[in-house]
Amino acid sequence: MLLAVTEALGATWGLPRFLLAMALLAFGLFCCYVKYIHIKYDYIPGPPRASFFLGHIPILWRILKKNEIFHEYFLQWAEEYGPIVRLNIAHRIFICVLSPEGVKEFLTSPQYPKDQHVYGAVANMFGIRVVGNGLASDCNINRWRKQRKIMDPAFSRTYLNGLEGIFNDQAEEFMKVMEEKADGETEVDMTTLMERATIDIIGKVAFGMEMNTIWDKQMPFLRAMTVVMRGIGASRDLFFQYNPRNRKVVEETRKSARLLRRIGKECIEERLRAVRNGEETPSDILAKILENAGQEGQNDEENMLDNFMTFFIAGYDTTANLLSTTLMELGRHPEILAKLQAEVDEVIGVKRDITCEDLRKLHYLSQVFKETLRLYPPVPSTIRWTGTETIIEGIRIPANSTLIFSTGAMGRMEKFFKNPLMFDPDRFREDQPKPYFCYFPFSLGPRSCIGQTFAQEETKLLMAKFLQKFEFQLVPPQSFKLRDTGIVRLLDNVVCKVTLRNSCI
Repeated sequence: MLLAVTEALGATWGLPRFLLAMALLAFGLFCCYVKYIHIKYDYIPGPPRASFFLGHIPILWRILKKNEIFHEYFLQWAEEYGPIVRLNIAHRIFICVLSPEGVKEFLTSPQYPKDQHVYGAVANMFGIRVVGNGLASDCNINRWRKQRKIMDPAFSRTYLNGLEGIFNDQAEEFMKVMEEKADGETEVDMTTLMERATIDIIGKVAFGMEMNTIWDKQMPFLRAMTVVMRGIGASRDLFFQYNPRNRKVVEETRKSARLLRRIGKECIEERLRAVRNGEETPSDILAKILENAGQEGQNDEENMLDNFMTFFIAGYDTTANLLSTTLMELGRHPEILAKLQAEVDEVIGVKRDITCEDLRKLHYLSQVFKETLRLYPPVPSTIRWTGTETIIEGIRIPANSTLIFSTGAMGRMEKFFKNPLMFDPDRFREDQPKPYFCYFPFSLGPRSCIGQTFAQEETKLLMAKFLQKFEFQLVPPQSFKLRDTGIVRLLDNVVCKVTLRNSCI
């Protein structure tokens, strides 16, 4: 019937006028829909929209263009509008929740999934599968539970303790590179070296791969990973891939993602073939995953490949940036550095191989890292989807809403941390009160980061070995400013002059 009517109108009016009428009708309906969304959410506090159609997108564009941090604006808006802040992203609404009670309710409960609209952008970026249905991006709770059950044992502290020899061997390669540069005159780009060290550790400990990027910066894997990370940052601009000027970046990102997945596929297939043939295989995280997957009857190679990508993307850049920002703060606070070196000397001494038990005794180093993560969390937020209407801080949140939880903003709020911009590791002493659901750099609850124990042991080991052997000074000038590329990192890499400590000469 509708088809007959439209054909009749087309014949009566002529095709151009008919198409124009249909376009105007569609535009009018879209305007009505946008207005409906405004009416539905406008009672929730938030900054004024910059555009009827785009909402706050022009503001976010300006933040990106100026290399500023979204979560600093969340902090400003929370001070002005309260703990629940509305953001209009075109016709979609994001609600930033800066409330400990809201964090407790939505992050510790398994009933609130991740938002597939947001995480889908990383799962399949620029039309190419990147992390797919890996642990970090899978929004299907039942499928995610099966994955987590298989992978949890491989990331347990007990299993990782058995890999401490591999951790130490890889960390020693980083120390050898540093020894070559420790002349007190060479300006050392510590951020880049730490990126290469962490990618080597993940490759070896997780997948038995000899990456050697710490020695060879031209490795195709390293270049491809750098390009993909840049693509992830660019993809936050909803229109980036449709701009002809960005075609080269989009194509490079696609090509790099394909290369990484091909390398991962070869690694996994080679390991599966060795297992089937009864050959000796490395003791690493992949070995434990395959063992658990076989027991559960869940040998899904495509899903394993998704997690190969997830472990590298989620692990190497975040860890390197934690190390970089920690070095920055230690360089700015010599009294904290001296106290930390004294602890390393007492616990580690001149040992080459540092055990997991040694790392657990480095209490002040743990405090330093926790304070760094409070001020500079590499992943400053996590997102959830609420399928039913709920109330947070007395404000009604409609069903099917996207909620943003920002540890980056909450970690800098005076109401939660006294003198929040001061770097003070003593906030995290055991005799101090624990932060109440306002500090969650690895997220919280069932979907907290599976790799947090891995990351903590890796960063503590690298930093302990570095402080055991070297003195360093920051090379001025350094801006100490942050930028947001999907991962919050320093605008300028941390550059130091390094010398051997007297005890190591």
